[in-house]
Amino acid sequence: MALIIVSGAIANKPFNGGEAWVRLNWTLGFEQLGHEVLFIEQLDAGADLERRTRYFQDVMTQFGLERRSALIDANGRPLWGLAEHELTAAADNAAALINISGHLTSQAIKEPIGPKVYVDLDPGFTQFWHEQGNLGAKLDDHEYYYTVGENIGAADCPIPTGGLPWRPVRQPVVIDRFPVVESAAPWRFTTIGSWRGSFGPVEADGKTYGQKVHEFRKFVELPHLVHLPFEVALDIHPTEVNDLALLRNHGWRLVDPREAAGDPVKFRSYVQRSGAEFSVAQGMYVETNSGWFSDRTVRYLASGKPALVQDTGFSRNLPVGEGVLAFRSIEEAVAGAEEIARGYHRHCHAARQIAEQYFDAKRVLGALLEEIGVEPTRAGAPPRSDPRMEALS
Repeated sequence: MALIIVSGAIANKPFNGGEAWVRLNWTLGFEQLGHEVLFIEQLDAGADLERRTRYFQDVMTQFGLERRSALIDANGRPLWGLAEHELTAAADNAAALINISGHLTSQAIKEPIGPKVYVDLDPGFTQFWHEQGNLGAKLDDHEYYYTVGENIGAADCPIPTGGLPWRPVRQPVVIDRFPVVESAAPWRFTTIGSWRGSFGPVEADGKTYGQKVHEFRKFVELPHLVHLPFEVALDIHPTEVNDLALLRNHGWRLVDPREAAGDPVKFRSYVQRSGAEFSVAQGMYVETNSGWFSDRTVRYLASGKPALVQDTGFSRNLPVGEGVLAFRSIEEAVAGAEEIARGYHRHCHAARQIAEQYFDAKRVLGALLEEIGVEPTRAGAPPRSDPRMEALS
Protein backbone atom coordinates (compact mmCIF):
# COMPACT_ATOMS: atom_id res chain seq x y z
CA MET A 1 0.00 0.00 0.00
CA ALA A 2 1.30 3.42 -0.96
CA LEU A 3 0.44 6.95 0.06
CA ILE A 4 -0.65 8.91 -3.02
CA ILE A 5 -1.34 12.65 -3.16
CA VAL A 6 -3.85 13.89 -5.72
CA SER A 7 -4.14 17.59 -6.49
CA GLY A 8 -6.74 19.33 -8.63
CA ALA A 9 -9.39 22.03 -8.77
CA ILE A 10 -12.67 21.63 -6.89
CA ALA A 11 -12.92 24.81 -4.80
CA ASN A 12 -11.51 26.70 -7.78
CA LYS A 13 -14.47 25.45 -9.84
CA PRO A 14 -17.31 25.91 -7.33
CA PHE A 15 -20.81 24.59 -8.03
CA ASN A 16 -19.59 22.50 -10.94
CA GLY A 17 -20.43 18.92 -10.03
CA GLY A 18 -18.87 17.47 -13.16
CA GLU A 19 -15.47 19.04 -12.48
CA ALA A 20 -15.62 17.78 -8.89
CA TRP A 21 -16.27 14.25 -10.16
CA VAL A 22 -13.15 14.37 -12.34
CA ARG A 23 -10.92 14.83 -9.29
CA LEU A 24 -13.02 12.54 -7.10
CA ASN A 25 -12.75 9.63 -9.51
CA TRP A 26 -8.96 9.84 -9.42
CA THR A 27 -8.96 10.10 -5.63
CA LEU A 28 -11.57 7.42 -4.93
CA GLY A 29 -10.11 5.23 -7.67
CA PHE A 30 -6.70 5.02 -6.02
CA GLU A 31 -8.44 4.34 -2.73
CA GLN A 32 -10.42 1.53 -4.36
CA LEU A 33 -7.11 -0.04 -5.38
CA GLY A 34 -6.17 -0.23 -1.71
CA HIS A 35 -3.93 2.83 -1.43
CA GLU A 36 -4.04 5.67 1.07
CA VAL A 37 -4.92 8.92 -0.67
CA LEU A 38 -4.76 12.60 0.23
CA PHE A 39 -6.46 15.26 -1.85
CA ILE A 40 -4.84 18.71 -1.80
CA GLU A 41 -6.14 21.79 -3.57
CA GLN A 42 -4.31 25.09 -3.90
CA LEU A 43 -6.73 28.02 -4.04
CA ASP A 44 -6.06 30.66 -6.66
CA ALA A 45 -4.97 34.07 -5.42
CA GLY A 46 -7.85 36.52 -5.07
CA ALA A 47 -10.51 33.79 -5.00
CA ASP A 48 -13.77 34.14 -3.06
CA LEU A 49 -12.33 32.48 0.02
CA GLU A 50 -15.43 31.85 2.14
CA ARG A 51 -17.69 30.56 -0.62
CA ARG A 52 -15.06 28.29 -2.16
CA THR A 53 -13.87 26.93 1.17
CA ARG A 54 -17.43 26.05 2.10
CA TYR A 55 -17.97 24.25 -1.23
CA PHE A 56 -14.70 22.32 -0.83
CA GLN A 57 -15.64 21.33 2.72
CA ASP A 58 -19.07 20.15 1.61
CA VAL A 59 -17.69 17.97 -1.18
CA MET A 60 -14.91 16.45 0.92
CA THR A 61 -17.30 15.68 3.78
CA GLN A 62 -19.87 14.21 1.42
CA PHE A 63 -17.33 11.63 0.25
CA GLY A 64 -15.72 10.91 3.62
CA LEU A 65 -12.50 12.74 2.72
CA GLU A 66 -12.56 15.42 5.42
CA ARG A 67 -9.63 13.83 7.30
CA ARG A 68 -7.75 13.10 4.09
CA SER A 69 -7.86 16.47 2.36
CA ALA A 70 -6.57 19.99 2.59
CA LEU A 71 -7.29 23.34 1.00
CA ILE A 72 -4.25 25.60 0.93
CA ASP A 73 -3.76 29.18 -0.20
CA ALA A 74 -1.59 30.41 -3.05
CA ASN A 75 1.42 30.44 -0.73
CA GLY A 76 0.87 26.89 0.50
CA ARG A 77 -0.64 27.80 3.89
CA PRO A 78 -3.52 25.55 5.07
CA LEU A 79 -7.01 27.03 4.95
CA TRP A 80 -9.05 23.94 5.80
CA GLY A 81 -8.37 20.29 6.55
CA LEU A 82 -4.91 18.95 7.37
CA ALA A 83 -2.50 21.18 9.29
CA GLU A 84 0.88 22.29 7.96
CA HIS A 85 2.88 19.67 9.85
CA GLU A 86 0.53 16.96 8.58
CA LEU A 87 0.99 18.11 5.00
CA THR A 88 4.77 18.13 5.47
CA ALA A 89 4.70 14.57 6.80
CA ALA A 90 2.51 13.46 3.90
CA ALA A 91 4.82 15.03 1.31
CA ASP A 92 7.85 13.36 2.89
CA ASN A 93 6.21 9.91 2.75
CA ALA A 94 4.14 10.04 -0.45
CA ALA A 95 4.91 7.52 -3.17
CA ALA A 96 3.56 9.76 -5.95
CA LEU A 97 1.92 13.08 -6.74
CA ILE A 98 -0.90 13.02 -9.29
CA ASN A 99 -0.96 16.68 -10.30
CA ILE A 100 -4.10 17.22 -12.38
CA SER A 101 -3.51 20.15 -14.78
CA GLY A 102 -0.37 21.00 -12.81
CA HIS A 103 -2.61 22.44 -10.13
CA LEU A 104 -0.22 22.11 -7.19
CA THR A 105 2.69 24.54 -7.46
CA SER A 106 3.63 24.93 -3.77
CA GLN A 107 7.26 23.77 -3.70
CA ALA A 108 7.15 23.10 0.05
CA ILE A 109 4.66 20.29 -0.58
CA LYS A 110 5.52 19.34 -4.14
CA GLU A 111 9.32 19.16 -4.04
CA PRO A 112 9.82 16.15 -1.66
CA ILE A 113 7.37 13.91 -3.54
CA GLY A 114 8.54 11.56 -6.23
CA PRO A 115 7.57 10.69 -8.80
CA LYS A 116 5.45 13.67 -9.82
CA VAL A 117 2.86 13.01 -12.52
CA TYR A 118 1.32 15.79 -14.63
CA VAL A 119 -2.17 14.92 -15.92
CA ASP A 120 -3.36 17.00 -18.88
CA LEU A 121 -7.14 17.30 -19.22
CA ASP A 122 -7.06 19.99 -21.93
CA PRO A 123 -5.10 18.52 -24.87
CA GLY A 124 -4.09 21.11 -27.39
CA PHE A 125 -4.61 24.03 -25.07
CA THR A 126 -1.88 22.78 -22.72
CA GLN A 127 0.64 22.01 -25.45
CA PHE A 128 0.11 25.13 -27.57
CA TRP A 129 0.25 27.34 -24.46
CA HIS A 130 3.45 25.61 -23.43
CA GLU A 131 4.94 26.17 -26.88
CA GLN A 132 3.98 29.85 -26.69
CA GLY A 133 5.43 30.25 -23.20
CA ASN A 134 2.08 30.93 -21.53
CA LEU A 135 2.04 28.17 -18.90
CA GLY A 136 4.85 29.47 -16.73
CA ALA A 137 6.38 26.76 -14.58
CA LYS A 138 3.27 24.54 -14.34
CA LEU A 139 4.77 21.78 -16.45
CA ASP A 140 8.17 21.90 -14.77
CA ASP A 141 9.47 19.41 -12.22
CA HIS A 142 7.39 16.38 -13.24
CA GLU A 143 8.83 12.99 -14.08
CA TYR A 144 5.79 11.76 -16.05
CA TYR A 145 3.36 13.48 -18.41
CA TYR A 146 -0.03 11.97 -19.17
CA THR A 147 -2.78 13.37 -21.40
CA VAL A 148 -6.36 12.45 -22.26
CA GLY A 149 -5.51 13.46 -25.84
CA GLU A 150 -4.74 9.91 -26.94
CA ASN A 151 -3.62 10.91 -30.44
CA ILE A 152 -0.94 13.42 -29.46
CA GLY A 153 2.21 12.44 -31.29
CA ALA A 154 0.33 10.87 -34.23
CA ALA A 155 1.09 12.13 -37.75
CA ASP A 156 -2.42 13.55 -38.24
CA CYS A 157 -2.54 15.36 -34.88
CA PRO A 158 -0.91 18.83 -35.13
CA ILE A 159 -0.65 19.31 -31.36
CA PRO A 160 3.04 19.87 -30.52
CA THR A 161 4.65 17.65 -27.91
CA GLY A 162 7.03 20.40 -26.80
CA GLY A 163 9.69 17.76 -26.37
CA LEU A 164 7.74 16.12 -23.55
CA PRO A 165 7.05 12.36 -23.59
CA TRP A 166 3.24 12.51 -23.42
CA ARG A 167 1.58 9.21 -22.51
CA PRO A 168 -2.14 8.53 -23.07
CA VAL A 169 -4.50 8.03 -20.15
CA ARG A 170 -8.28 7.68 -20.11
CA GLN A 171 -10.76 9.45 -17.86
CA PRO A 172 -11.32 7.01 -14.95
CA VAL A 173 -14.67 6.27 -13.37
CA VAL A 174 -15.26 4.41 -10.13
CA ILE A 175 -17.92 2.12 -11.54
CA ASP A 176 -19.65 1.51 -8.22
CA ARG A 177 -20.30 5.25 -7.84
CA PHE A 178 -22.26 5.33 -11.11
CA PRO A 179 -24.62 2.34 -11.09
CA VAL A 180 -26.83 1.59 -14.06
CA VAL A 181 -30.20 3.37 -13.93
CA GLU A 182 -32.56 1.95 -16.52
CA SER A 183 -34.89 4.03 -18.69
CA ALA A 184 -37.69 2.73 -20.86
CA ALA A 185 -36.64 4.84 -23.86
CA PRO A 186 -34.31 7.71 -24.81
CA TRP A 187 -37.02 10.16 -23.87
CA ARG A 188 -34.47 12.92 -23.39
CA PHE A 189 -31.01 13.53 -24.87
CA THR A 190 -29.10 15.76 -22.45
CA THR A 191 -25.69 17.13 -21.70
CA ILE A 192 -24.03 19.53 -19.27
CA GLY A 193 -21.59 22.18 -20.34
CA SER A 194 -20.45 25.71 -20.91
CA TRP A 195 -21.37 27.62 -24.07
CA ARG A 196 -17.96 29.22 -24.41
CA GLY A 197 -15.87 27.11 -22.05
CA SER A 198 -13.08 28.24 -19.77
CA PHE A 199 -10.64 29.10 -22.56
CA GLY A 200 -10.69 31.47 -25.50
CA PRO A 201 -9.65 30.52 -29.04
CA VAL A 202 -6.00 29.61 -29.57
CA GLU A 203 -3.98 30.79 -32.58
CA ALA A 204 -1.09 28.59 -33.69
CA ASP A 205 0.73 28.14 -36.99
CA GLY A 206 -1.66 30.48 -38.76
CA LYS A 207 -4.78 28.63 -37.63
CA THR A 208 -7.39 29.56 -35.03
CA TYR A 209 -8.79 26.71 -32.95
CA GLY A 210 -12.30 27.58 -31.87
CA GLN A 211 -14.56 27.01 -28.89
CA LYS A 212 -17.49 24.71 -28.24
CA VAL A 213 -19.96 27.43 -29.26
CA HIS A 214 -18.64 27.33 -32.83
CA GLU A 215 -19.21 23.58 -33.01
CA PHE A 216 -22.64 23.69 -31.38
CA ARG A 217 -23.98 26.15 -33.92
CA LYS A 218 -23.24 23.61 -36.68
CA PHE A 219 -25.70 21.17 -35.12
CA VAL A 220 -28.36 23.54 -33.78
CA GLU A 221 -31.05 22.15 -36.13
CA LEU A 222 -30.83 18.64 -34.69
CA PRO A 223 -34.00 18.64 -32.49
CA HIS A 224 -36.17 19.70 -35.43
CA LEU A 225 -34.61 17.06 -37.68
CA VAL A 226 -34.95 14.17 -35.23
CA HIS A 227 -38.16 15.08 -33.37
CA LEU A 228 -36.86 13.90 -30.00
CA PRO A 229 -36.37 16.02 -26.85
CA PHE A 230 -32.92 17.64 -26.49
CA GLU A 231 -31.92 19.44 -23.31
CA VAL A 232 -28.74 21.18 -22.13
CA ALA A 233 -27.80 22.22 -18.61
CA LEU A 234 -25.96 25.14 -20.16
CA ASP A 235 -23.72 27.74 -18.61
CA ILE A 236 -24.41 30.66 -20.94
CA HIS A 237 -24.40 34.34 -20.06
CA PRO A 238 -27.87 35.96 -20.24
CA THR A 239 -26.48 38.70 -22.48
CA GLU A 240 -25.94 36.13 -25.25
CA VAL A 241 -29.47 36.83 -26.41
CA ASN A 242 -28.92 35.87 -30.06
CA ASP A 243 -27.52 32.45 -29.20
CA LEU A 244 -30.19 31.85 -26.57
CA ALA A 245 -32.87 32.63 -29.15
CA LEU A 246 -31.10 30.43 -31.71
CA LEU A 247 -31.12 27.44 -29.37
CA ARG A 248 -34.70 27.86 -28.18
CA ASN A 249 -36.06 28.51 -31.68
CA HIS A 250 -34.55 25.21 -32.81
CA GLY A 251 -36.13 23.20 -30.01
CA TRP A 252 -33.40 23.03 -27.38
CA ARG A 253 -34.60 23.04 -23.79
CA LEU A 254 -32.19 24.94 -21.53
CA VAL A 255 -31.89 24.41 -17.78
CA ASP A 256 -29.78 26.07 -15.10
CA PRO A 257 -26.52 24.09 -14.75
CA ARG A 258 -26.12 25.06 -11.10
CA GLU A 259 -29.57 23.71 -10.28
CA ALA A 260 -29.15 20.60 -12.42
CA ALA A 261 -25.50 19.74 -11.69
CA GLY A 262 -24.11 22.20 -9.13
CA ASP A 263 -22.59 19.53 -6.90
CA PRO A 264 -21.53 15.90 -7.45
CA VAL A 265 -24.82 14.41 -6.25
CA LYS A 266 -26.92 16.70 -8.47
CA PHE A 267 -24.64 15.99 -11.42
CA ARG A 268 -24.98 12.23 -11.03
CA SER A 269 -28.73 12.46 -10.61
CA TYR A 270 -29.09 14.58 -13.75
CA VAL A 271 -27.02 12.13 -15.80
CA GLN A 272 -28.89 9.12 -14.50
CA ARG A 273 -32.32 10.68 -15.09
CA SER A 274 -31.40 11.25 -18.74
CA GLY A 275 -32.11 8.86 -21.57
CA ALA A 276 -28.88 9.42 -23.51
CA GLU A 277 -26.24 12.07 -24.10
CA PHE A 278 -25.77 14.31 -27.10
CA SER A 279 -22.77 16.61 -27.08
CA VAL A 280 -20.34 18.46 -29.27
CA ALA A 281 -16.71 19.10 -28.31
CA GLN A 282 -14.39 22.07 -28.14
CA GLY A 283 -13.19 23.10 -31.58
CA MET A 284 -9.62 22.55 -30.37
CA TYR A 285 -10.28 18.88 -29.69
CA VAL A 286 -12.10 18.30 -32.98
CA GLU A 287 -9.83 20.25 -35.33
CA THR A 288 -6.62 18.71 -34.00
CA ASN A 289 -7.94 15.13 -34.12
CA SER A 290 -6.72 14.93 -30.52
CA GLY A 291 -8.54 11.77 -29.44
CA TRP A 292 -10.02 13.58 -26.40
CA PHE A 293 -13.04 11.86 -24.85
CA SER A 294 -15.19 13.63 -22.28
CA ASP A 295 -15.13 12.71 -18.60
CA ARG A 296 -18.82 13.65 -18.55
CA THR A 297 -19.58 11.16 -21.31
CA VAL A 298 -17.81 8.44 -19.31
CA ARG A 299 -20.32 9.05 -16.47
CA TYR A 300 -23.22 8.65 -18.91
CA LEU A 301 -21.77 5.38 -20.19
CA ALA A 302 -21.20 4.00 -16.69
CA SER A 303 -24.84 4.80 -15.86
CA GLY A 304 -25.97 2.73 -18.85
CA LYS A 305 -26.79 5.77 -20.99
CA PRO A 306 -25.74 5.74 -24.65
CA ALA A 307 -23.74 8.70 -25.95
CA LEU A 308 -23.96 10.46 -29.31
CA VAL A 309 -20.84 12.61 -29.32
CA GLN A 310 -18.75 14.56 -31.80
CA ASP A 311 -15.72 12.64 -33.00
CA THR A 312 -12.37 14.09 -31.97
CA GLY A 313 -10.43 11.16 -33.34
CA PHE A 314 -11.42 8.93 -30.42
CA SER A 315 -13.09 6.53 -32.83
CA ARG A 316 -9.69 5.03 -33.64
CA ASN A 317 -9.14 4.15 -29.97
CA LEU A 318 -12.61 3.15 -28.74
CA PRO A 319 -15.38 0.97 -30.15
CA VAL A 320 -18.12 3.03 -31.80
CA GLY A 321 -21.46 2.08 -33.27
CA GLU A 322 -23.04 0.57 -30.16
CA GLY A 323 -23.21 2.46 -26.85
CA VAL A 324 -21.01 5.24 -28.24
CA LEU A 325 -21.98 6.74 -31.59
CA ALA A 326 -19.60 9.27 -33.13
CA PHE A 327 -20.52 11.98 -35.62
CA ARG A 328 -18.76 14.66 -37.64
CA SER A 329 -21.69 15.98 -39.70
CA ILE A 330 -25.31 16.90 -39.03
CA GLU A 331 -26.37 13.94 -41.18
CA GLU A 332 -24.33 11.56 -39.00
CA ALA A 333 -25.78 13.15 -35.85
CA VAL A 334 -29.35 12.64 -37.11
CA ALA A 335 -28.62 9.02 -38.06
CA GLY A 336 -27.00 8.39 -34.67
CA ALA A 337 -29.94 9.78 -32.69
CA GLU A 338 -32.38 7.68 -34.71
CA GLU A 339 -30.22 4.57 -34.24
CA ILE A 340 -30.14 5.06 -30.44
CA ALA A 341 -33.92 5.44 -30.37
CA ARG A 342 -34.40 2.36 -32.54
CA GLY A 343 -32.11 0.04 -30.55
CA TYR A 344 -32.19 1.77 -27.21
CA HIS A 345 -31.78 -1.16 -24.80
CA ARG A 346 -28.98 -2.68 -26.87
CA HIS A 347 -27.13 0.64 -26.81
CA CYS A 348 -27.67 1.01 -23.05
CA HIS A 349 -26.09 -2.38 -22.43
CA ALA A 350 -23.16 -1.58 -24.73
CA ALA A 351 -22.62 1.78 -23.01
CA ARG A 352 -22.06 0.15 -19.63
CA GLN A 353 -19.80 -2.49 -21.17
CA ILE A 354 -17.59 0.21 -22.72
CA ALA A 355 -17.33 2.01 -19.37
CA GLU A 356 -16.31 -1.19 -17.63
CA GLN A 357 -13.80 -2.27 -20.26
CA TYR A 358 -12.14 1.04 -21.12
CA PHE A 359 -12.69 3.49 -18.25
CA ASP A 360 -12.98 1.52 -15.00
CA ALA A 361 -10.74 3.30 -12.50
CA LYS A 362 -9.23 -0.01 -11.39
CA ARG A 363 -7.94 -0.63 -14.91
CA VAL A 364 -6.95 2.93 -15.80
CA LEU A 365 -5.27 3.90 -12.55
CA GLY A 366 -3.80 0.49 -11.88
CA ALA A 367 -2.01 0.62 -15.24
CA LEU A 368 -0.74 4.14 -14.58
CA LEU A 369 0.69 3.20 -11.19
CA GLU A 370 2.43 0.20 -12.74
CA GLU A 371 3.98 2.44 -15.40
CA ILE A 372 5.36 4.91 -12.84
CA GLY A 373 6.66 2.17 -10.58
CA VAL A 374 4.28 2.33 -7.63
CA GLU A 375 3.87 -1.10 -6.07
CA PRO A 376 0.38 -2.51 -6.62
CA THR A 377 -1.96 -3.72 -3.90
CA ARG A 378 -4.68 -6.31 -4.05
CA ALA A 379 -7.19 -4.67 -6.42
CA GLY A 380 -10.34 -3.61 -4.68
CA ALA A 381 -9.00 -4.21 -1.18
CA PRO A 382 -10.28 -1.72 1.39
CA PRO A 383 -7.70 0.81 2.56
CA ARG A 384 -5.73 -0.57 5.49
CA SER A 385 -4.35 1.30 8.46
CA ASP A 386 -1.02 2.93 7.69
CA PRO A 387 1.21 4.40 10.42
CA ARG A 388 2.09 7.26 8.11
CA MET A 389 -1.58 8.15 7.84
CA GLU A 390 -2.27 7.59 11.51
CA ALA A 391 0.36 10.24 12.19
CA LEU A 392 -1.78 12.63 10.16
CA SER A 393 -4.98 11.88 12.09
